[in-house]
Amino acid sequence: MTDETLNQRQMTHGDVDVSKREAVFEGFFKVERLSLRHRLFRGDWSPVFQRELFIRPDATCVLPYDPDRDEVVLIEQFRAGALGREQAPWLLELVAGIHDKDEDPVEVARREAEEEAGLTLGEVEPVLSYLVSPGGSDEFVHLYCGRVDAAGAGGIHGLDEENEDIRVHVMPAQQAIDLIGTTRVNNAAALITLQWFAAHRSALRQKWLGQ
Repeated sequence: MTDETLNQRQMTHGDVDVSKREAVFEGFFKVERLSLRHRLFRGDWSPVFQRELFIRPDATCVLPYDPDRDEVVLIEQFRAGALGREQAPWLLELVAGIHDKDEDPVEVARREAEEEAGLTLGEVEPVLSYLVSPGGSDEFVHLYCGRVDAAGAGGIHGLDEENEDIRVHVMPAQQAIDLIGTTRVNNAAALITLQWFAAHRSALRQKWLGQ
């Protein structure tokens, strides 16, 4: 990127005009159709066009890590979005949950750690936040690594009313890191967080153990 590009005017929310927003589907999730136009880089405005948008609340994902045992916890559950792929639709993932309205991401991490893995989070370290697929969805995900005591962790967890059937896996930290690049872990939140963890594991362990 050149200095000239960096100095060019940056677009803002004021450069988008949404003239119509209508719900086209409302179920477990929601889809809206937007009629909109936006300012073009050359300065004038685009024609009005339509985009369907998958509406989903923010979500938080957390990688539970026990620095004393140098172990991490991953969960396994069925995911309909993986149907039709070569792999079976039971994925290794981070602990995760959707936000209630105005809920703090760290509180979501703590709640979901209890519900999905039977774990109590101690210190929580932010990783990053990102838009999952902004071409067609407004979903925004917050990623964390949280300190836990993994001794005795395992078993089957989840809420019956949410049709959750979650198996907990405890494994050495390096074994989890070695899953990067394999088909066993191929969802974005887990890959991003495990890559971050691989780069920060030593410093994080030193910080949490005070060594």
